[in-house]
Amino acid sequence: MSDSDDLDLEGEGAPDAGGTAKKGGGLSNLLPTLLKFAAIGIGALIFIITVCVITYNIMNKGGKSQTVLQDPTGPYTGKRPEYNYYDMIGSITTKTKDFPAASTVTVEMIIGYDLNDLNASAELVSRRYELRDFVRRYFTGKYASDLVPEREEELKKEIREMLNTRFLDTARARLILFNRLDVSEAF
Repeated sequence: MSDSDDLDLEGEGAPDAGGTAKKGGGLSNLLPTLLKFAAIGIGALIFIITVCVITYNIMNKGGKSQTVLQDPTGPYTGKRPEYNYYDMIGSITTKTKDFPAASTVTVEMIIGYDLNDLNASAELVSRRYELRDFVRRYFTGKYASDLVPEREEELKKEIREMLNTRFLDTARARLILFNRLDVSEAF
């Protein structure tokens, strides 16, 4: 044996009694492998979240809301629907509900209905005289104070609802217009 063998200067350990050299601890070799896989998993998770956030922002145009609510009292900006109009009711003159001196009301009403609704056109034509009677009775049941220009939209809405719920079968009135709505006070 040489002097270097006795001192073990190269750091090699002496062989075990069984004749095999130990190749490092089991847990100390397992820990770096586990840390490596945990780092890969965390990196993949961060990558997936980053891709999802970027894709979501692109789809939503930078996070801006897709739904835009407009002020219902503001101007109408979309395309207005087109209607056919039924104006064969004619001019109707009647008295209001005021007592003792009833005012005189003269009305020419136009009903707007869906553009391609042929059934509505036929129903309105066939009910022409009933429509005249409906308009006469409606305005006979109103006071002159109800027929002021400030309440005209309310009148139109009420007439449209009454026509659609109580009067018309298949046709639907979509728009009510007054070609003439004159109220003359009695003297």
